[in-house]
Parts: sequence; structure tokens; C-alpha cells
Amino acid sequence: MPQTLTSLEPIATLDVTALQARAMVDGSILKATEVNTKMNIAVVDAGGNLKAFLRMDGAWLGSIDIAVKKARTARLFDMPTGDIGGLSQPGGPLYGIEHSNGGLISFPGGVPVRAADGSVIGAIGVSGSTVEDDHAVAVAGAEAIA
Repeated sequence: MPQTLTSLEPIATLDVTALQARAMVDGSILKATEVNTKMNIAVVDAGGNLKAFLRMDGAWLGSIDIAVKKARTARLFDMPTGDIGGLSQPGGPLYGIEHSNGGLISFPGGVPVRAADGSVIGAIGVSGSTVEDDHAVAVAGAEAIA
């Protein structure tokens, strides 16, 4: 039997906590130090809103916005930003997507963060080095709360 508008229940949404966001930043710092790089690290909540941010001493100023956009992109599409990059090449199904939503980032360094039940609770974005380092540091941050 179909539901009516008056009987629809709101969707319950889990969200990354402040303590989890801090743990992700700390995990990212450890990995960035291990690979000898300086990073900008952004964590967004389930709604794509900035929850935590840290610019390591000496990290590029130009990477601040990139880190935030990587986190936001990963949350908006619930996939790693590198995966979006593969789909957004000329002729691809998402070609030009980086121009939507106020600007997205479609290269590695942003990953969604999931709760134990698999639901997305936020995302992390990292920028300041090669895309390989950015991705590795973002994954380490996300895994800090696994």
C-alpha cells in the first residue's frame, strides 16, 4: 500500500562526530608525516558542510580550497574523487561535472567516510602533494575511525 505524504517518515541520517573528524585529521597528519609531505586536510559532515580543517605548517595556500572541494565532491557523489575523474574524461558519462555544484574536484584525494553499517557519514579531502600522496593520506584519515 503506498504511503501518503502525511504518513512518510523522515530519513534517519548518521553524521560524523567532532571526535571522529579530529581522529581523521590526526590520522591524516600521521600519514602525511610518514610520506614526508605537508597537507591541507578537510572533513565534511553528511550534509557536505565543513566539520574540521587543518593546514599543516608550510602546506600550500592554494591547496586549501582544493582539499575542501575534494571532501565535498566525495560526499556529494559518495565515491572517491579519483573515480569521478575517470568518469569525467571527454566522452565519459560525467564529462564536465567539475563545473557543477559551485565547482568540484575530479582527481584523487577525496574519499567518502562510512559508518559501520555502510552509510556515508561524511568525507575527507586532502591536498598538498601528488595525487597519489593525497589519496593515500585521505584513505589513512578515513581509516582512522574504522
